[in-house]
Amino acid sequence: MFPTPRKPAPTLTAPLTDGRAWTLSERNPEFMSMVVFYRGLHCPVCKNYLQILQELAGEFDKRGVDFVAISADPQDRAEKAKAEWNIADVPVAYGFDPKAANDWGLLVSQAIKEEETRFFVEPGLFLIKPDNSVFFGSVQSMPFARPPLKEIISAIDFVKNEDYPARGAYDGFQ
Repeated sequence: MFPTPRKPAPTLTAPLTDGRAWTLSERNPEFMSMVVFYRGLHCPVCKNYLQILQELAGEFDKRGVDFVAISADPQDRAEKAKAEWNIADVPVAYGFDPKAANDWGLLVSQAIKEEETRFFVEPGLFLIKPDNSVFFGSVQSMPFARPPLKEIISAIDFVKNEDYPARGAYDGFQ
C-alpha cells in the first residue's frame, strides 16, 4: 500500500556503509528527509541517478534536506556501489527487506540476470517531514523515468516559499 501523504511514514531502519544505522523516525532534518530507494549495484540507471544526487548533495543540504539511498543489496555490494560510483556524500544504506516493500508501495522484481540480487525493490523517492509524516512519494516499476532531482530541488523551494501543503490525502469519498 502506498504511504498516504500527511500520515506517518512506514518504519525504516537500515545499516549504512559507514557502520552507523539510518532510522527515519530518529532523523531531525531542518526541513525534510528524502529517502531514495534504488535497485542495487547491478543497475546502471541507479548509478547515474545517485551520481546526480552526489552532484546535488550540497543543494539538498542548503535546503535542510537530509537524505539516504537504500537498496536490498547486501553490505559488500552497497560498499562497492558507493566506492565505484564515487558517491562519497550520499549516505548508502543496505539490506532493505523486499518483504517490507509493500509498506512503502514499492514494487519488487526477481532477478533475470546473474549480476542481479535474487530480489530487489524498484525505485522510489519519498520526502518525509520532521514529524515523520509523508509529504511526497513517487514509485516506479522500472529503473527509468524517475523524478529529476533538479526538479525535486525546485519543488522543495516552492514548497518552502509558498508553505505548500502535502497533497493527495483526501479520503472523504464515501
